[in-house]
Amino acid sequence: MIRNRLRQIWAEGQPSLNGWCSIGSPFVAEIMAAQGFDSLTVDMQHGALDYSHALPMLQAIRGFGTVPLVRVPWLEAGAIMKALDAGAYGIICPMINTAEEAAEFVSYLRYPPLGQRSFGPTRAAFVSGPNYAAEANGEVLAFAMVETATAMENLEAICATPGLDGIYVGPADLSLSLSAGRLAPGMDREEPEMIAAFHRILAACKANGLRAALHCGTPDYALRAIGWGFDMTTVGGDTRFLAAAAGASVARFRELAGQGAAAGSKAAY
Repeated sequence: MIRNRLRQIWAEGQPSLNGWCSIGSPFVAEIMAAQGFDSLTVDMQHGALDYSHALPMLQAIRGFGTVPLVRVPWLEAGAIMKALDAGAYGIICPMINTAEEAAEFVSYLRYPPLGQRSFGPTRAAFVSGPNYAAEANGEVLAFAMVETATAMENLEAICATPGLDGIYVGPADLSLSLSAGRLAPGMDREEPEMIAAFHRILAACKANGLRAALHCGTPDYALRAIGWGFDMTTVGGDTRFLAAAAGASVARFRELAGQGAAAGSKAAY
C-alpha cells in the first residue's frame, strides 16, 4: 500500500500544512492541490458538496500526491466507511464528546480484528497500491474533533482511546461552547481561556502519543500554533481564498478608479 505521507512528515519531526475544500468541484480541488499543501480535507460536514462531488475531488487531489482527507458529516458508520472506500487516507470526525464515541469512531476506520470496518474499498483498492486490506489499518488516520465543553471535560479519556491518531481542534465551535455563547465563533483565538484550552489539548495529545491539529485562519497564527507544538495546521480554504482574492481585486480597482468602496452585490441587472 502507498504510505501515508503525513505519517512520514511527522516521523521526521516536521509539521504538516493542511488545506480545506468546501466547494463541490473537482476543478477547484485540483487547483488547491496544485498549491503545495501536504494534505487537503474535503469537507462533507459544512461544505457545499455531497458524495457525488467528494469522490472526483479525491481523484483530483490524489493526482498531485497530496494526502486526501475527509471531514465526515457526523459519527456515522456508513459515511465514514464510504469516504474511506472512496480513497480518503484519513477521517476527521466532528463533535466527538466522550471516550465511548471516540472508540466507536475508531472502530469504523479499522478492519477486524481492530475494528468493524466492512470490506469493499471500491476506489481505494485501485489507487492505494497493493495489499490494502492488510495495511490500511496502519496508514489511515483517525482524527477526532474536540470542539465542545463536554469534550473538554472528557479530554484525557478521549485522548487515551486505543487506535486514535490525533485530535483536530475546531476553534469556532469550541469558543462558542466553552463560553456558553459569550464569544463569537471564529478562528485564530486570542482569549486567554482559549489559549489555555489549546495548550491543555496539546498536553493531552503529547501524553498519549497523538498528533494535534488546529484549524487556523492565517499563516501567522498557524506558525504560532506550530511553535506551541501542534503537528498539523489548516490555513484557510477554497471559499476564503476565493473571497479574499476577489475582494482585494475589486477594492483595488475601485481605489484606482476613484469609485470609493465596493458597494457589494446588487439585485438590479
